[in-house]
Amino acid sequence: MSENIRVVVYGLGPIGALIARNALSRKGIEVVGGVDIAPDKVGKDLGEVIGLGKQLGIEVVHDNDSLNLLLRSKPHVVLHSTATYLDKIYPQIVKCIKAGANVISTSETLAYPWYRYPELATLIDEMAKKYCVRILGTGVNPGFIFDTLPAFLSSVCVDVRRIHVVRSIDASKRRYSFQKKYGLSMTPQEFQDKISKGEITAHVGYAESIMLTSCMLGLKIDKIVEGQEPIVADKYMETQYFKIQPGQVCGIRGYGIGYIDGKEFIMLELLAAVGRTDYDEIVVDGNPPLKWRNEYGTAGDIATAAMIINVIPRVLKASPGLLTMKDVAIPSLYLGTFRF
Repeated sequence: MSENIRVVVYGLGPIGALIARNALSRKGIEVVGGVDIAPDKVGKDLGEVIGLGKQLGIEVVHDNDSLNLLLRSKPHVVLHSTATYLDKIYPQIVKCIKAGANVISTSETLAYPWYRYPELATLIDEMAKKYCVRILGTGVNPGFIFDTLPAFLSSVCVDVRRIHVVRSIDASKRRYSFQKKYGLSMTPQEFQDKISKGEITAHVGYAESIMLTSCMLGLKIDKIVEGQEPIVADKYMETQYFKIQPGQVCGIRGYGIGYIDGKEFIMLELLAAVGRTDYDEIVVDGNPPLKWRNEYGTAGDIATAAMIINVIPRVLKASPGLLTMKDVAIPSLYLGTFRF
């Protein structure tokens, strides 16, 4: 007999709260818990924390108490959104696995963890198989525009020589935390210093997307080059959160390049700056050649929440272990009733 899918939302920042709100609106999903570390969230009702303006009868617990919550509530899936780097979230993933919960995470480095964290990836895969659960990192990037989508488009080609993806974002429309991590209003030197020290990150995941795409296409990448450089304002600019003087950073140009036999095969470009036109473009130099363009641009936050929720049925049907989007049936909006 089928039952509702019980979900715990682990991490209730801007993305986690958006995931929680949208999960609550989906038929067949039952949110049974929330986890965070912020003092202004822990101990409060989830409905209050995510801005619903009503009580849900679900208390948000501290990360330190998450294992007890997971063992008590027995979720089928943990929707996880806490941090970017796998070494930081590894203990959280382990707790979920030991509680017998599948995990779908927004962690960029979990999308293809063998690149930066091969030892942790092996440990997670072995543990997930032991406890018969599935672990997946996904979202918009990595997870969709820079990898799954171009790989899917290539399915109508008999040969591909090169893939070039451009994502253009008007940074002024994004949330405060996005604008801050992209270095808006910093001097170029300050931007470079903070990037090198890891105090800001801009985008993380160019290499993961390259490896994921090549894996889907059955290719072996020889070398990856990643970089991010500031875009400097030539006039006064202003967002809801920052005042940017001429000569200060108004955005970034980030890139990842994957080489095969010394030749560029995948080129990913991210242009995120104040006032840029929003669009996504994929050019496949193949037989036949393809050019796909989204004139609206893909809204990062809501699209990430959508992906995390929409892959739930596919993840539950996958084989246990550490997964990538290569291992998940082609995702789509899921309008049916979620059932386990």
